[in-house]
Amino acid sequence: MQTIDEGRHQDIRDAVRALCAEFPAEYHRKIDEARGYPEAFVEALTKAGWMAALIPEEYGGSGLGLTEASVIMEEINRSGGNSGACHGQMYNMNTLVRHGSEEQRRRYLPKIAAGELRLQSMGVTEPTAGTDTTKIKTTAVRKGDRWVINGQKVWISRIQHSDLMILLARTTPLDQVRKKSEGLSIFLVDLHEAQRKGMSVRPILNMVNHETNELFFDDLEIPAENLIGEEGQGFKYILTGLNAERVLIAAECIGDGYWFIDKVSAYAKERTVFGRPIGQNQGVQFPIAESFIEVEAANLMRYEACRRYDAGEPCGAQANMAKYLAAKASWEAANACIQFHGGFGFAAEYDVERKFRETRLYQVAPISTNLILSYVAEHILGLPRSF
Repeated sequence: MQTIDEGRHQDIRDAVRALCAEFPAEYHRKIDEARGYPEAFVEALTKAGWMAALIPEEYGGSGLGLTEASVIMEEINRSGGNSGACHGQMYNMNTLVRHGSEEQRRRYLPKIAAGELRLQSMGVTEPTAGTDTTKIKTTAVRKGDRWVINGQKVWISRIQHSDLMILLARTTPLDQVRKKSEGLSIFLVDLHEAQRKGMSVRPILNMVNHETNELFFDDLEIPAENLIGEEGQGFKYILTGLNAERVLIAAECIGDGYWFIDKVSAYAKERTVFGRPIGQNQGVQFPIAESFIEVEAANLMRYEACRRYDAGEPCGAQANMAKYLAAKASWEAANACIQFHGGFGFAAEYDVERKFRETRLYQVAPISTNLILSYVAEHILGLPRSF
């Protein structure tokens, strides 16, 4: 299948595809069935340097941009894997790279690049706040050379397979700030130490094998030097990571979309009913063709969002729209794929049902499609704020 970006970053694509070929569908299927973590796969990606793509060369990384990182994530999903096991390290990385102190960068980045540490988790979402991030209730209070953290987080993924976490907490009460986005700060948390000193973890079983958890903080103390950037400016900093997250998720959805289209196209050519391949029927052709068109369009928006991000230009609108278009396109491709496989689409051995579940998540997370529509309405079209 020819795509609009055929040949773009081909060296990266070829290398990631070769690595992914060592972990075929059977591997990911067994991991999903066992609700396990693809440790060997993530370790192979790390050793090959792909997890250090965004780390500057002076700290042991590849010094690549978000564009290249998005291609890596796309290829993992296009090969039948699930980047949800490792994408956190990509978008969390930029928060530390862009806003961490020189001391923090030199202390952590080389070890992350070498695979000695993993920074896979980001603690932002809370049960009562949801997407209304400025209303989070987790607090961090300065006491001497320590910060004392109390509160709760939810839907925090990969805790069990990470050494470090980016944490957003309120350091100035909401009623004491001029703007509700002020008074929030970002911290780097040592997860192993935290679980011994005041952080507890409760896993949340869910529809997809996306290991996620609820966290509870009870007088957790962390060193004062673990504050990232300036106190009270965390909301602004976290947007750096969130924009990167949305672009990378868009790339994953694009990878999923191409996987579904390749899968159903091959099946529709081979599956014969009433003496003819089902792919000869326009009722089958048109939904597949429409899905392909939508994935291609989402791909273009992904690259524009990446270009702006890598150039240091405002990219919130493009990141949101890329995520919206890609999540919608991959979901439509998934529907066509499972529909035209018929009963076989529900059989685990075909992998369609697994990928179907995985790509459905992105209609909801990391930001729901409705919130993206609200963003576009308010910030781009100038319509009155709806909430």
